[in-house]
Amino acid sequence: MFETVSTAWRIKELRQRILFTLAMFIVFRVGSAIPVPGVDPSALAELFQGDNIFGFLNILGGNSLSNFTIFALGIMPYINASIIMNLLTIVIPKFKEWSQEGPEGRKKLSQLTRYGTVVIALIQGIGLSSLIGRTAILDRSFITFFTIIISLTAGTAFLMWMGELINEKGIGNGISLIIFAGIVAGFPYGVATVAEQYRFGQITFYIILLVVILMLALIVGIIALDQGQRRINVQYSKRIVGRKMYGGQATHIPMKVNQSGVIPVIFASVILTFPQTIASFIQHPWAEKVAKALEWGSNLHLGLYVILIIAFAYFYTAVQFDPFQIAGNIKKYGGFIPGLRPGRPTAEYLGKVTSRLTTVGAFALAFIAVFPVLLQRFTGMRLIFTGTGLIIVVGVVLETAKQIESHMLMRSYRGFMK
Repeated sequence: MFETVSTAWRIKELRQRILFTLAMFIVFRVGSAIPVPGVDPSALAELFQGDNIFGFLNILGGNSLSNFTIFALGIMPYINASIIMNLLTIVIPKFKEWSQEGPEGRKKLSQLTRYGTVVIALIQGIGLSSLIGRTAILDRSFITFFTIIISLTAGTAFLMWMGELINEKGIGNGISLIIFAGIVAGFPYGVATVAEQYRFGQITFYIILLVVILMLALIVGIIALDQGQRRINVQYSKRIVGRKMYGGQATHIPMKVNQSGVIPVIFASVILTFPQTIASFIQHPWAEKVAKALEWGSNLHLGLYVILIIAFAYFYTAVQFDPFQIAGNIKKYGGFIPGLRPGRPTAEYLGKVTSRLTTVGAFALAFIAVFPVLLQRFTGMRLIFTGTGLIIVVGVVLETAKQIESHMLMRSYRGFMK
């Protein structure tokens, strides 16, 4: 492993890409320490802590929201705009046509996603400014509110630009790496919290050792889920075009067990924390009961959490994977799955395989997301990473390692993966 890293570092282009990505991490952390003008962050400490939607976004943003820095909104507006654009691609024929046009069509969709990101950031900036207006804004004038909204929107736009810059000049997926950097930034604080619990006798050394072993096992499970796939064999018949013969080779369709990634976990977390957040602002007995019933780690919360993760896994997979389109492409280029006729029978078979894989992936994803919560409940130890954070961190590391490997294999070097 160390020899491979050393070899990668000796490749000039790869070294420059790694250094550029690390430099972007530094810029991100510096921006996460620049406060928005006109706001008192100390008055926001209680609002952005705990198990509400703001606490969840605060974790993904590396405490930028609780400190109310220029990166307080984080990269979530871009993620929301991307998800909305994917859904609109299915509904609007023009967008679907662009998605099938290749690089030029994807360029148009990317431009619309950027505009959507700015609009969503503006809306969230207005809502967030209105929420904290009575408690944390020092001077409640129009200029102050305007400055806060523009600063928050500009911070999100800058993160979006930085993510695309990492894609172009760095290594790995830029947006994923920014989220990764925000989550990992909370690692030292988590370690310090565990050390304090041990020092005051709240947990023992054996509990820490047990939790470490179980979390390592969970990481292995996440890697297996991320890498797991079923390969559907496809045979292409021979074709004679002019004096040349084409086709005749066998290939496969790699169908991942977890095609939806971490999206179902994020959606489920946001939806469950939203009612609790609203209830916490309403001074009424029933609102307090709702907030208590949906408290993070409660039986009701965990049950709804699992149901929503599984439901969103099926939904997002159905949106992303169209078996009829795949079957049509196979038929178009003269291919067929051995034992099946091209066209509808192939599409039905692919749909059946996708349904089975999604079932396994959805339940595995739900278990990974819930397990750290149960572990924290039974051991009393405050975990450094949540299930969502762990899935994101492991997924980003694997994706970046693959990109490094591909750069090395282009130069006939041995990569990370065997």
